[in-house]
Amino acid sequence: MPNNPYITDGTTFINPMGLAFTLLMGILFLVLPRRYVLLPVIMLTCYMTMGMRVMVAGLNFTMLRILLLFGWARLILRGEFRSIKLNRIDKALLWWTLSSIVTYFLLWQTYDAFKDKLGLAYNAIGFYFLFRFLVRDLDEVVQVLKITAILVVPLAGSMLMEKATGRNSFALFGGVDPVTAVREGVLRCQGPFAHPILAGTFGAVLLPFFIALWLRGHKAIALLGIVSSTVITVTSGSSGPIMAYLAGILGLGLWSLRKKMRAIRWGLLLTLLALHLVMKVPVWFLMARVGVFGGSTGFHRALLIDRAVANIGGWWLVGTKSTASWADKDQGLFDVTNQYLLEGADGGLLTMFLFIMIIARCFQGVGRSVRAMEDVEPRRDQLCVWAMGAALFAHVVSYMSTSYFDQNIVNWYMLLAMIATATDQFVRTQPREHAQVEQFETDAEVHYESRLGFRRYEGDWFGRQRARGGTVRLLFQGTMVLFW
Repeated sequence: MPNNPYITDGTTFINPMGLAFTLLMGILFLVLPRRYVLLPVIMLTCYMTMGMRVMVAGLNFTMLRILLLFGWARLILRGEFRSIKLNRIDKALLWWTLSSIVTYFLLWQTYDAFKDKLGLAYNAIGFYFLFRFLVRDLDEVVQVLKITAILVVPLAGSMLMEKATGRNSFALFGGVDPVTAVREGVLRCQGPFAHPILAGTFGAVLLPFFIALWLRGHKAIALLGIVSSTVITVTSGSSGPIMAYLAGILGLGLWSLRKKMRAIRWGLLLTLLALHLVMKVPVWFLMARVGVFGGSTGFHRALLIDRAVANIGGWWLVGTKSTASWADKDQGLFDVTNQYLLEGADGGLLTMFLFIMIIARCFQGVGRSVRAMEDVEPRRDQLCVWAMGAALFAHVVSYMSTSYFDQNIVNWYMLLAMIATATDQFVRTQPREHAQVEQFETDAEVHYESRLGFRRYEGDWFGRQRARGGTVRLLFQGTMVLFW
């Protein structure tokens, strides 16, 4: 993959067309009604490359980062801040951000290293909490999805044109090659994205949302989104996005088995462990056998995992300065095409663990929300929340073959914020009477047990850990699946 576009030669690059487009989106961000407030973000994500940038005191401001300033200016000027009680997803993201900064600085011990991760914090906290403030309930989530389904149609058209001509029209914004890449006779279209895999991933992870729109009755808009998502995924000519696309469909298909997800997770884990024991090579080399298009690099990704496990002693604490030493130079392991391993290589096991914790808590949030909505909310709303979990699963699969270093981060943080919002809406708003009954029962048990001369364990450390068993179990299962 190409180098991270946030790492530049320290010069400003912008042309009048890109500047005008960004300023127009910024103005729209300030003046549009709340119903359409995220339209500028989605438009800039779909139609602006990461090549344009403005350097300010050595800090790299891409057009998306500039638009983020407009977004927070809107919150201040229009008084759209709202009180948010940080939930488990919010806290996990903040801890992951802090760990990323501290461990990376300890690894390199330079100002440039601190500045690089400061940019990560700007993106993560800036976009995530902007979406948390602006997307307040499920109805607003649906509105964002409808806007997205319409705006990706021209993007899909441009990808088809690139497929037909072999020329990328977004090259005028910089950051992408004007000539479409070809691998073993297959054109790999990338549009405004930093790599064909990332272009295809952008389309693939949106599919569950568009199917959810179809199930809600918005069939015309949903059909546009489904077709566009499919076109973007296929024209990228990459196997990773196809796998993410299928993962999203699989995630939606598990709806009928939603009450048996614990058994499914344990079954998957035990199956992988059994395969690991009987196969001649580690189980992750199954990735080497998966390929849709010619020239797929599944073996490289499997080798990367294998060498990361073999060299864990060199990166577990705060990461490593180079992964190239994990194998021979001609095997190209400097290219970490795995988001989980990239978290470990840049920040050690702690940062990797916190990143997986974000995902685990999001899955848990989706499951708890759907259970809370049962027999209370319409089935279409339950399916919409479940689609968030399916989209998250598509991201999880995609992260096995790529890392996000372009505008896909917007898609990622928006999804995390949507899941956090759904969790607040449906899990934290349980009927007051139910909560009062539970509290009465708890108080009665504590009083009875204290009369008998012993105390409950829920108040001490062990009790708290038992109460948190759901998250711990998810983290254990997720980590074991990734490493085994």
